[in-house]
Amino acid sequence: MPNSTTTVETPPQAADATLSHGLKQRHLSMIALGGVIGAGLFVGSGAGIAAAGPSIVIAYTLSGLLVMLVMLVMRMLGEMSAAYPSSGSFSAHAERAIGPWAGFTAGWSFWVLLCTAVGLEGIGAAKIVTGWLPGTPEWAWVALFMVVFCVTNLAAVKNFGEFEFWFAALKVGAISLFLVLGVLAIAGVLPGTDAPGTANLTGEGGFLPNGSEGLVIGLLASVFAYGGLETVTIAAAESEDPVRGVASAVRTAMWRIALFYIGSMAVIVTLVPWDSEAVVANGPYVAALQHIGIPAAGQVMNVVILVALLSAMNANIYGSSRIAYSLVERGQGPKVLGRVSGGVPRTAVLASSVFGFVCVALSYWRPDDVFPWLLNMIGAVVLVVWILIAVSQLRLRRRLERESPQNLAVRMWAFPWLTWVALAGMAAIFVLMAREPGTRVQLYWTGGMTAVLAAVGYAWQKARAER
Repeated sequence: MPNSTTTVETPPQAADATLSHGLKQRHLSMIALGGVIGAGLFVGSGAGIAAAGPSIVIAYTLSGLLVMLVMLVMRMLGEMSAAYPSSGSFSAHAERAIGPWAGFTAGWSFWVLLCTAVGLEGIGAAKIVTGWLPGTPEWAWVALFMVVFCVTNLAAVKNFGEFEFWFAALKVGAISLFLVLGVLAIAGVLPGTDAPGTANLTGEGGFLPNGSEGLVIGLLASVFAYGGLETVTIAAAESEDPVRGVASAVRTAMWRIALFYIGSMAVIVTLVPWDSEAVVANGPYVAALQHIGIPAAGQVMNVVILVALLSAMNANIYGSSRIAYSLVERGQGPKVLGRVSGGVPRTAVLASSVFGFVCVALSYWRPDDVFPWLLNMIGAVVLVVWILIAVSQLRLRRRLERESPQNLAVRMWAFPWLTWVALAGMAAIFVLMAREPGTRVQLYWTGGMTAVLAAVGYAWQKARAER
């Protein structure tokens, strides 16, 4: 097999011909939106608010401008995925642009991230259900969720698409309703509420109550919440029209995501004091809804959070199985994972689900050593993937302009300047993570895993070239 960095690419529609093409445009649009509206937004943002105070709005805005990280990264990924649709997404692009070792590193590190996330989401969903049904074992609920979504993904890709469409629709509907209620409460026109003015923004220590250090912690908490957009470029390879699908999904998703994240943070810190215990204990959305007197706010949000967790489980089983399949198709993994039946890589689906369940088992058996080690190892994987996406786009864009300009259905804005701006933003996040003790540990472990995978990938690449 010739080195992929010099091979002339096949036409986009020829990629992944053994997979089915059961996803419709409506599926891709909602996958793009739902991918980043997860439990991290509904619950995890509370830690960011507690650290940054009202300046969490700036943190999310800054990370949204670094997104212009995710937004720029998504645009770069959209450009490459529209030109070269593949279930390997950024992993396949990194192989084309940089070399097989880079595709190997990006693909397998992201596979570990997704599979571990499946386990974490299963644990979170089980905790919510056992709160409703005390006395039932958490592991049994995790097992049930695993089986349901494993079977869903084994059946046909359109099943995954339908689940994600309705899951994402519920999440988008919930956050849209929250924004409407919040704005009405801020304006003082919601029955039973008074306009809070700027009291919560400027009181209780001011807009930056914990100084720039709190803003940095809030920024780091927010930037990784935007992860999840990668799934739509993985799914595009199995859509009816991959080029149009990616282009449309990317364009419609980006501004809506910024509105949902930044808008909801602004509503929360305007309505509720940033140092309220309820923000962290109950979650910021529950705290805001309870503050404006919405009945049963906690239970309503628990339903939404449960849906967000189940949606993420479904998407991550899908994404991990397709990444594994693509790696095997490119000769970078065990051949058994590449077996396709009925248009679905069923062995890869099973392997990804099993690995996810192993992560759940580790959380019970080794909660003090092995499980935290695993969490730290995946802590900065998204950042590594983003860097490889940016470098790949820098290299592939020139090649596309030279060899097949007709495939540039999506174009990166102000190329190459904004790509370099995104890379500078990623470097800045690395520096910020290195300054904080908690995130510094993640850099060490993620860096170690990346180095090991890169070394294995390079050795494999060199051995293949010598055959």
